[in-house]
Amino acid sequence: MSVRTRRVSVAVTPESLAELVDDTSLAASDQVARYALGLGDDSLILAQRLGEWIANGPEIEEDIALGNIGLDTLGHARSFLTYAGSAWGRTEDDLAYFRTEPEFRCHQLFEQPIGDFAQTIARQLIASLYFGGLYRALATSQDSTLSAIATKAGREVEYHLDHSIQWLMRLSLGTDESRRRMVAGLTAMWPFVDELFRADPSVESLEAIAVEPGSLRSDFDASIARLLTEAELETPSVAFVRGGGRSGVHSEAFGPLLAEMQVLARAHPGAKW
Repeated sequence: MSVRTRRVSVAVTPESLAELVDDTSLAASDQVARYALGLGDDSLILAQRLGEWIANGPEIEEDIALGNIGLDTLGHARSFLTYAGSAWGRTEDDLAYFRTEPEFRCHQLFEQPIGDFAQTIARQLIASLYFGGLYRALATSQDSTLSAIATKAGREVEYHLDHSIQWLMRLSLGTDESRRRMVAGLTAMWPFVDELFRADPSVESLEAIAVEPGSLRSDFDASIARLLTEAELETPSVAFVRGGGRSGVHSEAFGPLLAEMQVLARAHPGAKW
């Protein structure tokens, strides 16, 4: 399957992307839009969770660091959702605030509660490794808009990964209590890892455009195994969840998150701030 595309700058922003897709020749096809929607939802929901740490971090620097990572991640979400919405005449805000729970396509890892700080670091480590591999592969997409978004996002994820690795080592090699919490955090997040790499229906017939999730698994496994070895930790031995986020199946934690995220926009639809 092919879509009409035009090479865009790697310095893509949601605003510049919105201007570009006003040109109908750059609007995503329905199938590409469905793929971009899942990518955008992953980043949107993770950003919402990271935002919960603002003013709640273990130290002031982490309030800023996690807030900045959340803002980067929200920027990725805005770009993907803007591109997805171009196929349906919907804005990023329409997609973020006016869809119901089953209409979201995020993986269940990203919607889990933040837990304690170590649990958030465990998820961020997994997410950064996953996004890093995904965006490196997507940067070579024949869809130049997806490629541009992935190229910019991938550069930012390198910082996110470095931040996660530093805290992984600091917690796992620190005190007995910090190590216990890091182990518990990894154990809590690990059941959701497998879903990231399962077959995605939105990828079908998008050869050379989308990234097959399973193609990312071997690099992810090798990278996280190396990091856990350096941290003197073992890969958690836990069962994987059934998942289903890409099909609109979500965990109990998702409903309250969505209600909080959408309440203001739904209470004042169309308001300008």
